[in-house]
Amino acid sequence: MMHVFLCLGTWILLAVAVSGVFQRPSFKPSSHPDGGLRSECLWNIMRLTLDKTLAVGSQLEISAINGTDIIPLSPTLAAQCGYSMESDPWGNTKVFVSLLGCYVANQADATFNLGLRFRMYGDGLSKQVQHNVTETCRYSRWASREILCDRNYMEVSTLMVTPEVPTDGQKVQEASWQDAIPDTVAANSIWKITFHTPDSKVMVLKDAHRAGYGATTTPTRLVLRSPYNMAETYSEEVAGVPMEVFSVSTYYKQIRRLAIMDLAAACPTGGLVFTDEVITWHVPRRITPLISSAVKILETHMGIDGQRLDKTMMATRRYKLSITESHVVIELPVGSPDGYYKSHAPDYAYHITYTVEPMLELLWRADDTQADTRYKVLFPITTPLMPRPPHVIGNTVPEHKVFDLLLGTFLHDVELLNITFSAKVLTVAECNARGFDVQEHRFANSSKTFSLQVPFSDEVVLKHNPDPMTTVYFLPLVFGLLILPEQTPFSHPAELEASLEDVVLPTITGFCDQEHFYISVKYGSQGANFQTMMLHAGSWRELDTELYSLSDNRTHFSIVVPFTAPDTVFEMVQSDSVRARVDLLLLETPNMWKLNDLSLACYFPLTMTECYSNGTVTAIAVKVESVINLNPEYLTLSDQSCKPAFSNDRFAFFSFNLNSCGTTRTFFDNFMVYENEIAMHHSTSKHQSRKGLINPEYRHTVSCYYLLNHTETMAFRTRPRNQDLKAALGVGQLVVQMRLAQEVSYDLFYQTEDYPVAKYLRQPLYFEVELMQSTDPRIELVLENCWATLHEDRTTLPSWDLIVDSCESLDDRYVTVFHPVVADSRVHVPAHIKRFSVKMFTFTRDENVLKDQIFVHCDAVLCDTTKHDGICSGQCANPLRNAKPLRQTGSKRDRRAADASQQQISSGPILLSDSSNFV
Repeated sequence: MMHVFLCLGTWILLAVAVSGVFQRPSFKPSSHPDGGLRSECLWNIMRLTLDKTLAVGSQLEISAINGTDIIPLSPTLAAQCGYSMESDPWGNTKVFVSLLGCYVANQADATFNLGLRFRMYGDGLSKQVQHNVTETCRYSRWASREILCDRNYMEVSTLMVTPEVPTDGQKVQEASWQDAIPDTVAANSIWKITFHTPDSKVMVLKDAHRAGYGATTTPTRLVLRSPYNMAETYSEEVAGVPMEVFSVSTYYKQIRRLAIMDLAAACPTGGLVFTDEVITWHVPRRITPLISSAVKILETHMGIDGQRLDKTMMATRRYKLSITESHVVIELPVGSPDGYYKSHAPDYAYHITYTVEPMLELLWRADDTQADTRYKVLFPITTPLMPRPPHVIGNTVPEHKVFDLLLGTFLHDVELLNITFSAKVLTVAECNARGFDVQEHRFANSSKTFSLQVPFSDEVVLKHNPDPMTTVYFLPLVFGLLILPEQTPFSHPAELEASLEDVVLPTITGFCDQEHFYISVKYGSQGANFQTMMLHAGSWRELDTELYSLSDNRTHFSIVVPFTAPDTVFEMVQSDSVRARVDLLLLETPNMWKLNDLSLACYFPLTMTECYSNGTVTAIAVKVESVINLNPEYLTLSDQSCKPAFSNDRFAFFSFNLNSCGTTRTFFDNFMVYENEIAMHHSTSKHQSRKGLINPEYRHTVSCYYLLNHTETMAFRTRPRNQDLKAALGVGQLVVQMRLAQEVSYDLFYQTEDYPVAKYLRQPLYFEVELMQSTDPRIELVLENCWATLHEDRTTLPSWDLIVDSCESLDDRYVTVFHPVVADSRVHVPAHIKRFSVKMFTFTRDENVLKDQIFVHCDAVLCDTTKHDGICSGQCANPLRNAKPLRQTGSKRDRRAADASQQQISSGPILLSDSSNFV
């Protein structure tokens, strides 16, 4: 894990490097009035903190104040001059400065003054906020050698050697060195540096500065500084810990001699071990690039963000510092309040990291030189990505009919942006406006969850029924989330399901009068989502809604079934009545679940036999359920030549004289009895057997009792139901519609959404008027009057007649033309449709061609084809070729509107246009 950081987050910007002469102004300590900008002295470093409350905009520029000069600190210049910076994603910024860094005014290596300017840019460079901060630090407890490892640089400083009085021989040698040193090198200044990489490479001071190294002298110390990963640094593993090493020999000029000093810095770049709970950081106890002999560790300190911690604070934070034979070990619990968590979404999967910046400070003494070394490491640590897949916690109580869930847990930098449902994406605001309940819940540890409540009744909830009584509610979701401030999107899917036995089944009720079954079906919670089946000839078939009188609304539908209808069965027959039954079954499709059924049986008055005083007998045989295979056509009386006068698949009607058809007579004391038998006899059953039918056993005795002195009907009376019976009057609705065809073929029509329809002058308009919802060939549609107006109100003036008294109007230049209607795949009853056309040039006003919007209106009459009188004689059966246009209201077409058989229809708006290209 590399620990070299200059900036964190894409919103931090350090300006381009500008190098200059180091000046040492004097500053007084200061801080921002509201405490958002603070400076602190931490031994041999300063720390300046910019709180996020002062962060404005998306860019931050930090500059050093060097007298009257403002020196912007670029990443390169900062590493060269002893500055480092870290910003968390929310704008909290920490700047660390070495007391021996550039632009720090140094007074006798004891007092140090620094000034920095923080400039923040908003939207555009014109909008900016600026804060200045100064700090004065005092530090005099310098060790002989001090090594500082910061995020972006390594620094080593050592106490300069005090020059000794040279001997005569040394004077001769120094004279040769003095001749080699340029005159431009001042006293107590560095001449050149030899880098050991481990091969030697020599640079004079100016070249070392150009290469990015920092090298200077203070009143008492020699300071060298190197960024990480330079060409002249190298890596070395010490006690299993990778280290970056910077090793040089420095030549600097003293007053009477040339001094050569070896300096080295070695900083750890690894040594980390991570678990879910603990970060363990290992630093070599004996750093061999820095130590040539045995050493004794005099002090060990641990800190956070450059600040030392005492033992009490370490125990409170559960930090541990220990020394083994080979390492100094620091243990930090993951989640300590001194660090921070951050959300990430690699590959759109939610992860988190934890970042903390421990400090290790050691003071050791070498056995051979008795010189002290202070070794300080600022080491920012970020854990590897830790997957934290969100969890969906369902709190749904099905009986409440609301989906209820929690999604989490997330860090505080995650926002819920939107939710994708099965067919739409809604923002959080749109969800709440729709009636959902979306909330964010924050906890004391800064984590958060999101809750969502969605009613089962909303259309985004999918439903299906695994069985007739149970509804399964299903809610697929995709939560759209956003990580701030990077605006990193990621998503998390969820699926919610709940089952509830909440289906209310439809119910069937019924009753009878003397001729009909009355059946009502009340819809359940699923509405009309079922098929209604009726039992017919032993099998179920779908209800024929055109066969029975049916009424329907949103809550139920009702049907009226005559007891003689094809879908009824006769259970038994008595002398004056028949017991009939109708069976209904409600099926859910496509699963074919039985939702409910009804078997309704009632007695209906029906005289089976009637005996007349003139010796005539009428009798009716009924096919009952117990002889389902009976064909009444093959029933005969005792004399097999006496067949039914009428029969169908359910009845056989006989009419005969008492002295015929094998009728027998028996006398008793005061009355006589005539008897005959209706049966399936042998000769007739043979024909049925040849058809593969089973011969049913059916016998019915017809008896008439007569008193010897007068006639009285004793047995059965019948009223046959035959094919000649006429239907009773009922209540229905016939609908007539007018449509405008796109061409003379009358195959394509303009739809409602096409209006107003634009037409050119002289271009024909093809109209079709049709009687809907009827297949009765005895009805004919006749167009009585048709006319055009400029307004939707059919009574407005002016108006132009198109059809008058069922005939074309001949008053205009281009006459109305009727078009024949023949039967085809769409037209089943041609008499129900009338077609006519009229050219647009017909419409004129004050001898000028009209170019406005028109409406076409018609009065249609529904005629009985069995009657031929008046207007029902047929379309233009008596043409009135001299008809005049109607120009005033109160015309006969208005008077005829009271005719009960008349239907009033109108077209949509038609725009009249002119086109020179239209012929």
